[in-house]
Amino acid sequence: MPQSPNPLIGWTVDRASITTVGHELQRPECILAEADGTLWTADARGGVMRIAPDGSQRLIAQTVDGGLGTDGSAERLLLNGTLPNGLAFDRHGNILIANFGTDAIELMTRDGHSRTLYTEIDGEPLGKTNFVLTDSRGRIWFTVTTRLRPWTRAINEKTPDGYVGLIDEKGIRIVADGFVGTNEIRLDARKEWLYVVESNARRISRLRVHADGSLSDREIFGPANLGGTPDGFAFDTYGNLWITLIMAERLVALTPERELLTLLDDGRPDKIAIYDQHFYAGTITPDLMRIAQGTVAPLMASLTFGGPDLKTVYLGSLLGTSLSCFRSPVAGLPLPHWRARVAA
Repeated sequence: MPQSPNPLIGWTVDRASITTVGHELQRPECILAEADGTLWTADARGGVMRIAPDGSQRLIAQTVDGGLGTDGSAERLLLNGTLPNGLAFDRHGNILIANFGTDAIELMTRDGHSRTLYTEIDGEPLGKTNFVLTDSRGRIWFTVTTRLRPWTRAINEKTPDGYVGLIDEKGIRIVADGFVGTNEIRLDARKEWLYVVESNARRISRLRVHADGSLSDREIFGPANLGGTPDGFAFDTYGNLWITLIMAERLVALTPERELLTLLDDGRPDKIAIYDQHFYAGTITPDLMRIAQGTVAPLMASLTFGGPDLKTVYLGSLLGTSLSCFRSPVAGLPLPHWRARVAA
């Protein structure tokens, strides 16, 4: 059990301390951090941007795509072309990509050579692939938000057709389904529970993990409605679960006791109220997706702990051109690739 006091109780992000990393990024939705200070972000041009510890950066593209365009149109942002979304390192240091545009799970080496791993499951198209996660055994967990076309229907219809899949020595299979807008997934420190973001239900669920990869005992973790649309999340070493609420432009945390804390609020209440009205009425359009965007990390989509002590928090976003970052009072929970690098 975590020791008290919880370092997040009574703490909020000091906006004056927020700095930025990177420049001219396009849709840096997901971020990977390495122990040597290197950052990797998803990029709308079809690949990843590598940001070195000295700040220099290089686009490593699978196929150089036009990106979002000068207008950053909502249609281009959400519906067209290759859109690398969730990222993870495999046990060899290659980059696994859940491509939200091609509906595939892909693998790319650090120099850009790529191949498609899966586009189907059980003889059917995967659907809208969203996120990938590797565990200490080298298994690949992934999520599919929906199988509806266009996928934005799932926001209005609140369709429970999202699922969690697993890729291991047995191949690819669905291990849990019936989620309402499946997004990011994370394992807790003991690997006992898999936590699942259900964006369109505005909640976090979790399932008990068994040795063979099967899942059971599904339950809602925290409030049944977080008061905004959760997108990305990450654990810290105390056991707090940090969560981005993308359209509300808030960073919140659920304590081990399931208390909801607000750590950063960059929202515009009047615009959020308009978005929420359409969300619950089922009348969301692509243009409404950016109506309430903030200034810190516009359409705040994810967070990653990095820095030598894992106390630097980087915020991913859909409309930002750099990564906002700040210091945390508690370290993030190391991911498998971080432990492997430090041990080496």
